[in-house]
Amino acid sequence: MKREHETENTALILEGRKAVLEALNHDKPIDRILLRRDGDKPIEGTLRLIAAKARERRLVVQEVDRAKLDSASETGHHQGVIALCPAVPYVTVDDILNIARQRNEPPFIIILDGVTDPHNLGAVLRSAEAGGVHGVIIPKRRAVGLTGTVAKTSAGAINHMAVARVSNISRTLDELKKAGLWITCADPLGKSLYETDLSGPVALVLGAEGEGISRLVAEKADFSVSIPMLGRISSLNVSVAGGILVYEVVRTRLKAAQ
Repeated sequence: MKREHETENTALILEGRKAVLEALNHDKPIDRILLRRDGDKPIEGTLRLIAAKARERRLVVQEVDRAKLDSASETGHHQGVIALCPAVPYVTVDDILNIARQRNEPPFIIILDGVTDPHNLGAVLRSAEAGGVHGVIIPKRRAVGLTGTVAKTSAGAINHMAVARVSNISRTLDELKKAGLWITCADPLGKSLYETDLSGPVALVLGAEGEGISRLVAEKADFSVSIPMLGRISSLNVSVAGGILVYEVVRTRLKAAQ
């Protein structure tokens, strides 16, 4: 189901069958594709070809009614299809690990499990870039991508921070474990981050707004950490929590390097 204002926040909108087909044929980065669906009628012709090519690339394809396409369209000539493209290209998880190798540093990665608010993603990218994080990993589904709002909120950090978009967070955690990273989840019931050694190769997992980290992802964690809450509020915004955790890793690493 399309989130409200999602298309308005996308950095680039491609409209029309030829434009979208060309983007698919040339492997242009695409967040998702919106296709017109007329009731129970099957999708045919060029739209069917576009859907097939998109699914070959494992892109998210949403079938919507004409009214939604008309609302998302900037030109009024969408011809039944719109592609929503990221503000900057995504990288792979291997690319992020290579950045750490090139800097001769233990990998430091942030994983966002289902964050849907573009302002939160942008703020996390800003803190991550300032704190020397090598890359951020987000899921393809049920999460915000690199939209125009994310780019603006990040205050330019989006242009300097590697972001990978993966189909399965749980499987990605297994891959990171094989690469030697410790998986650390932010959890209110976890050990205080001020009593945890975060100086080694680490992937910090932050949960979605209000829902937290999913059960399958939490089960993959090597350990969990919490931020002490001394007031009456029981939780922090994910971007604020992310900033605190990032700089605790920075503090720990600087201390270990002395």
